Amino acid sequence: MISQQFTVPEHWKWFTEARYGMFIHWGPYAQYGRGEQVLFREHLDQEEYAAQASAWNPEHFDPELWAATAVKAGFKYACFTTRHHDGYCMWDSAYTDYSSARQAPKRDFVREYVDAFRKAGLRIGLYYSWIDWRLPAYFEGPEKDPEGWEKVRSYLHNQVKELLTRYGRIDHFFFDGVWPRNADDLQSVELLAEMRRLQPGILINNRLGYSAEHDGYRADGGVGAGDSDTLGDFGTPEHLITVDQRRLWESCQVTTWRLWSHVFGERWRPADYLLDMLCECAEKGGAHGGNLLLNVGPTADGQLPPEFVQRALAIGKWLEVHGEAIYGSDGGFLTEFITRGRQTTKNNCLYLIIRFWDGRPEMRVADLASKVKAVTLLTTGQALPFEQRGDDLWIKGLPAEAPTHLFPVIRVECEGRPATNQWGRERLWEGDPARVAEWARSQRGTSVYRDGRER
Repeated sequence: MISQQFTVPEHWKWFTEARYGMFIHWGPYAQYGRGEQVLFREHLDQEEYAAQASAWNPEHFDPELWAATAVKAGFKYACFTTRHHDGYCMWDSAYTDYSSARQAPKRDFVREYVDAFRKAGLRIGLYYSWIDWRLPAYFEGPEKDPEGWEKVRSYLHNQVKELLTRYGRIDHFFFDGVWPRNADDLQSVELLAEMRRLQPGILINNRLGYSAEHDGYRADGGVGAGDSDTLGDFGTPEHLITVDQRRLWESCQVTTWRLWSHVFGERWRPADYLLDMLCECAEKGGAHGGNLLLNVGPTADGQLPPEFVQRALAIGKWLEVHGEAIYGSDGGFLTEFITRGRQTTKNNCLYLIIRFWDGRPEMRVADLASKVKAVTLLTTGQALPFEQRGDDLWIKGLPAEAPTHLFPVIRVECEGRPATNQWGRERLWEGDPARVAEWARSQRGTSVYRDGRER
């Protein structure tokens, strides 16, 4: 478990430097175009699904094109679904014939992904689902079917070890789908120890189930994914951005409205919305992470959807200019800035990420206690005049038109690490209310009348 004083080990610093990863949900479920969990959500016929999955043969899968797109889009790592809840394996597993290597494609998609993305300079992540909707023993568990459960548990462990011994260095491992089991059923603590032996520098997520010894027993193994309060190296808030105070964390988010794999007719979030999620993760990051793992669901024939590519490349172009405000940043929230946008910090710089450009020539940044050396409109490289009055910074010479379609960024360079005052540390609905009382009393009085004077 990571404490507030946790120092990121050297072999994990790549994660906090990266800030931005590509999540890839792809498998035979893409043929249905109704989400990666269509087998269960629509309780389809298992035999018919298996037949269609076995016939699936994505002719246009080009992992090098995927990797080149990921690099241009500004991603620093990726995570690929090796097996989702439907049980179909995207590699040549020795433990089943239900795989891309043994069925129609005759290809090890994990191998092709790893080789292409590693060659492109990206860190490698693998996703693996505990749950397999095909196997009754998984749901009956060790109490109802001890022999069947032991076979399933052994199958899961063997496949994870297989993934960690065939493809060189694996940087990031993302478990999912614990329900209805728990960590004690799965022996996930023991598996973690073996994973670290096989891959000493690996980062493993927290979807490992609740353990009676480590967390206190929970019959459902946690809510859905099986997040553990103590097990795992990084938290994985899904469809939301929330800080995990105990460890590193990454928010996993869709580029569409809801579903993870390719869906016919799904609605797409705009590029500025997606970029704002990345900026929010970086702003909230602090020393404990704050990454965005942004998903794409490739088409059944193996292509990245053009709607995703368009949005991803727009963000990538923004990162080419403004990336220093995101990559390796130390979080933000230095001062109250929600009425303008977001903030991040790095070394002696405060970055103002402007979501709402109002066209006025001056901007006040309140509660900045540090002495400022220089202010630059990072978007254009233009040096901006400024004035400090106490803890208020006034930035001047701003253009009437926003200098970028997405978010302009202003870099404020301070003499030391950026620091704030009490108003910056304590926000709306937070902190000591006495400061609010004193502010109201000193500036207007105490009564309900307009001038604050008692009658």
